[in-house]
Amino acid sequence: MTDEFTHTNADIDVHAMGEIHEHPTWRQYKWVALILTLITAGEVWAYYIPSFVASAAFVPVLLIMSAAKFAIVVMFYMHLKYDHKLFRGLFTGPLMIAMATIVSLLFLFGKFVKR
Repeated sequence: MTDEFTHTNADIDVHAMGEIHEHPTWRQYKWVALILTLITAGEVWAYYIPSFVASAAFVPVLLIMSAAKFAIVVMFYMHLKYDHKLFRGLFTGPLMIAMATIVSLLFLFGKFVKR
């Protein structure tokens, strides 16, 4: 007799699309956490260098590091890397449109132009 809370591993791995996929192992999660920690330490370190904060490369470098952390979190912790391509498209398509809009507005209002 099974109850509603008894599931096999195959039941848990089934997607809404009916596919079975692998999940990251503990070792992969450990490396992802280490990489995220190193990127965060790099961001904090960059913030405390006065000559780098005053340079024009400060904001783009922080934005790139932040985008890298965002991509890693979405791929591994939200399992987007292992999802169906349709779900990836539904997530990344609007994200690209939003990013293009923000960058366009920054150029429009002169935030990227050094005066």
